Amino acid sequence: MTSGLRSWTIRLVAAGGLLVSAGLAQAAPDKQAIITNYADIAHAGYADSVQLARDLQKAVDALIADPSAAHMAAARQAWLEARVPYMQTEVFRFGNAIVDDWEGKVNAWPLDEGLIDYVAPAYGATAEANPVYAANVIANPQISIGGKTVDAAKLTKALLADSLHEIGGVEANVATGYHAIEFLLWGQDLNGTGPGAGNRPWTDYAKDDACTGGNCDRRAAYLDAATELLVEDLEWMAAQWGPKGAARQDLLAIPADQALARILTGLGSLSYGELAGERIKLGLMLHDPEEEHDCFSDNTHNSHYYDVIGMLNVYSGSYTRADGSKLSGAALADLVAQKDPALNEQMLKGLHATEAAMAALKKRAETVERYDQMIGAGNAEGNATVQNVVDALTAQTRTIEKLVDALGLQTIAFEGSDSLDNPEAVFQ
Repeated sequence: MTSGLRSWTIRLVAAGGLLVSAGLAQAAPDKQAIITNYADIAHAGYADSVQLARDLQKAVDALIADPSAAHMAAARQAWLEARVPYMQTEVFRFGNAIVDDWEGKVNAWPLDEGLIDYVAPAYGATAEANPVYAANVIANPQISIGGKTVDAAKLTKALLADSLHEIGGVEANVATGYHAIEFLLWGQDLNGTGPGAGNRPWTDYAKDDACTGGNCDRRAAYLDAATELLVEDLEWMAAQWGPKGAARQDLLAIPADQALARILTGLGSLSYGELAGERIKLGLMLHDPEEEHDCFSDNTHNSHYYDVIGMLNVYSGSYTRADGSKLSGAALADLVAQKDPALNEQMLKGLHATEAAMAALKKRAETVERYDQMIGAGNAEGNATVQNVVDALTAQTRTIEKLVDALGLQTIAFEGSDSLDNPEAVFQ
């Protein structure tokens, strides 16, 4: 990662700590003020995601117009930067149906990449559960599924979003979003749990005889459409959290305690079932590099880290924007501190313990070995680093459950995961 991305990380952590301390010195806020600030943070996070996606789009445009190693590297770096604000918005899932219903358009994973482009022979040509497992739409202007033909002569946004994405009702047929773009920029990571990420050559976008991989013009068209679609989808969600947006208005219209319950649902579900379970523990149990979130780019450590920062943002009522400016206001931390100061301290310690465990994982990924190597079989030290994060997230979730009781809110059901709740089922 670049020094710029690391410096943003430091600002976020420092800001979170300072803002929580400042908040605790103030009078406990009105519940409605907490909800409004939560919506403001959501809007800012999605707005930043839009801006960084637009930067990605510019880098992709440059790669397509003038393919080169430098432009490929710049597009990859822009993708990495674009992940930073977006991952901080994942805390708004689960408690807000409008976000969860939409999220699959931009961040669905894992994906059967053979639907999109060429893959290594070891990938295989067929899969029982997926009739278009290796359809390679970039190479084939027509694909067949269920006796029907899909016209893919023009790789447009509408084709990707309406015809290809989750085609056949198969969730792994991911045709849009960050991970489709990631695959088109990096290609498959064929290194297993060994060192190295995807290594797609820039010549996969080259002109005329210099083209490798075949169909460079169609590959460029797909990448262009996918990136433009990502920007539009993020713009739509940013608008939902704007002053008159549906997500904001829905949250403000319900009773305050119900809205607070939604906020805590997002915190608890991301912390436990989603991040600790499906994204981390499952891959660790299986020692499977295919179960890492940003599997083509080897950026998983950062995506996980910024999920945690997103949780800190929401509890502390603060967010450091992409331009370095800070947004802060009434926070859950203030309300809990008024009800039960000791419990608030426990929650803050839990969040910062999770951030520390994730920071250790991030540092190891940047200095020793990448995440897919950490979860490999026989890597005791790497496995332990990852398990420390799972343990911290699980402990923090137990404290979130206590917050629900302390605030007198309705019973909340957090997302679960077989990898945590029923490990035997994972191997059946």
